[in-house]
Amino acid sequence: MSDSSQEAHHSAGKQAMTGLALAALGIVFGDIGTSPLYAMKESMGEHYKLAHDLPTIMGILSLIFWAAILVVSVKYVTFIMRADNKGEGGILALMALTLRGKEGNPKYRWVLIVGILGASLFYGDSVITPAISILSAVEGLEVVAPSSKEWIIPISLVIITGLFMLQKHGTSLIGKFFGPICVLWFASLGVFGLIQIVQHPMILQALSPHYAVQFFIDNQLKALLVMGSVFLAVTGGEALYADMGHFGRKPIMLAWYGLVLPSLMLNYFGQGAFLLGHPEGAANPFYLMLPTWATAPMVVLATLATIIASQAVISGAFSLTSAAIQLGYCPRLRIVHTNAHERGQIYIPFINWLLFGLVVFAVLFFKTSTNLASAYGIAVTTTMLIDDILLLVVMLTIWKWSKPAAFGLFFALLTLDLMFWGANVVKFVDGGWFPALLGLIIFTVLMTWKRGKELVYQRTEGINLPLEPFMQSLITHPPQRVEGTAIFMHANLSAVPNSLLHNLKHNRVLHERVVFLSIKTEDIPFVNEDEKLDIREIAQNIYVVHGFFGFKEEPSIEDMLSRCAKAGLKMEMMDTSFFLNRETVIPSNLPGMALWREKLFALMMRNSLRVTDHFKIPPNRVVEMGTQIEI
Repeated sequence: MSDSSQEAHHSAGKQAMTGLALAALGIVFGDIGTSPLYAMKESMGEHYKLAHDLPTIMGILSLIFWAAILVVSVKYVTFIMRADNKGEGGILALMALTLRGKEGNPKYRWVLIVGILGASLFYGDSVITPAISILSAVEGLEVVAPSSKEWIIPISLVIITGLFMLQKHGTSLIGKFFGPICVLWFASLGVFGLIQIVQHPMILQALSPHYAVQFFIDNQLKALLVMGSVFLAVTGGEALYADMGHFGRKPIMLAWYGLVLPSLMLNYFGQGAFLLGHPEGAANPFYLMLPTWATAPMVVLATLATIIASQAVISGAFSLTSAAIQLGYCPRLRIVHTNAHERGQIYIPFINWLLFGLVVFAVLFFKTSTNLASAYGIAVTTTMLIDDILLLVVMLTIWKWSKPAAFGLFFALLTLDLMFWGANVVKFVDGGWFPALLGLIIFTVLMTWKRGKELVYQRTEGINLPLEPFMQSLITHPPQRVEGTAIFMHANLSAVPNSLLHNLKHNRVLHERVVFLSIKTEDIPFVNEDEKLDIREIAQNIYVVHGFFGFKEEPSIEDMLSRCAKAGLKMEMMDTSFFLNRETVIPSNLPGMALWREKLFALMMRNSLRVTDHFKIPPNRVVEMGTQIEI
């Protein structure tokens, strides 16, 4: 390669990296990027009964700065983002990575439980983030026009309604504006913060951890409680890991160190500098430190930024639900692809309107961002504790670190996160119960679905006969053969599907070509193209076909038939019948689950998306065989 072509290649790589970093600003940093709206205000809140003097302001700023460095830069960027599952991040990806090679090992069942708990708690965050972000932005109207206070909730609800109504159209259109709006937002944060710092440059001394330590010495228990509000400055830090699959580690690091971290810290220190001269401004330092002419435009810009932050967690909830469905922890739901080119852009109507109802409830119940701040934190800190635990398993079993190194890092991270968790737990009665209750309900649903499917498999396993010997016997003593291809879909291809037994019993025929199809979701986000299909002929014109997909992929029958044709097994859709077993679950007193959980599972089974819709099988090609199963 010539020097000029090498230079062009390097330049194109840098442009692509910059483009990804720009795109990441809204999706990855939307949540943490809007925290200046409320974190400093809540940390200086009247409920802590702190003196608004120099030591307090310097101490809180020092805590915010070092929280961002230790939690985001050290924990997530330096360590956890290295624990990727084939480039994918997030709690489910980390759980799947941790369990790789240990499936079925009861010793590691606790990993599955804490991983699903962490995923469940994310939904609580998906409700609180839009509510607190949009409310805190619109509350800026009160600074512009104090008489507008009674309009804050109605305006917030209109914005929230519009946001959720927009989801079905996808984010590709408005997504083009996310990056530029977020660049303007972060630049504004930095500029307005710098203006205040120039007037009180001594505020930069708060970069020293001495002030954080002194704040603890002076305030003791109060200081520990304040940590619950300081934590608001780093909520959203876990999104760096969760969204890593969309952008990659390097663009996220570039955006964090190149723009987000400097802008956030300039704004926080600017708020602190403003409070040095105007202690009474603690009621809303973000808006009150702005020049009069800038307040109204910043309310608009803040509202746009919080809409983007809300969009990020809503999209995250869709992605998490899709992964949970593919991994077998959630009933099948209708998934709509909103972009023909981007497979990650999806819309799940049920999740969308469930979140909408819960966000509206949160706004109407808590009424202000200050009240919502009490609800914020428990879910996120618990998820961060779970990340610590799973990271320890990765360090010991996958990275093969020495025990002293792995446990040393683990206890350092755990100590920090336990401090934040303890500070947020005391807010449980004031509102922390809300996301905790949501997480517990979703955890119960996910674990009930997984356990119920295991029980269905156990109850039917004894009925199933070994597949290959059974099919060999049919060739020796064949029933009436009919034209065409029959595809029997079944999870376990070592056993005879019940749908085949029912077909032989009632119709007494066997098609001239029989295909047994199993579609398995692997614990990696995407499966290589050459590893997606395995075809084996077990008898004349009788095939066993295994399809393999990642948990971020959506399998379809059309796709499977196309792959089979390329591999030499051609099947015409109009000459093919699909035989499916439709199971009706009957709750009983048999051992397995509590009766109420069995009833919940039966309800989910009745209302889950039909297999035909999930795998996009033409309805007029399907024959369903019913089976009743007591669990």
